[in-house]
Amino acid sequence: MSLFDNEITERIEHYLDLAAKRQELIVSNMANVDTPGYRTRDLDFEAELRRASGETDPADPQVVEVGGLVQRPDGNNVNMDREGLLLAKTQLQFSIGAQMLKHQYQQLMEAIKEGNSTS
Repeated sequence: MSLFDNEITERIEHYLDLAAKRQELIVSNMANVDTPGYRTRDLDFEAELRRASGETDPADPQVVEVGGLVQRPDGNNVNMDREGLLLAKTQLQFSIGAQMLKHQYQQLMEAIKEGNSTS
């Protein structure tokens, strides 16, 4: 275990991994907006966070086909408005996660500085 490894940091890192994976899926959906038969894929971000909390194995996020979307005659169901909103939300989630991780490291640096000043 390194100096930077702790439960909070690991959870924040997993949060960032999930946000990055979701961004990847959303961008893939957007890139395939004109691909006949392409089906929108996503992951349930909140369920994956719960899964990472120890309820189940967080190894790989479960990617699922999104149901309930309007399908075009070519079988594609990508909705660019939905994907754009999800991408913005996911970018905000990633930014929040990065800020939380930055805060963790700042606390560690403060502890190191305090330890050095008392020596």
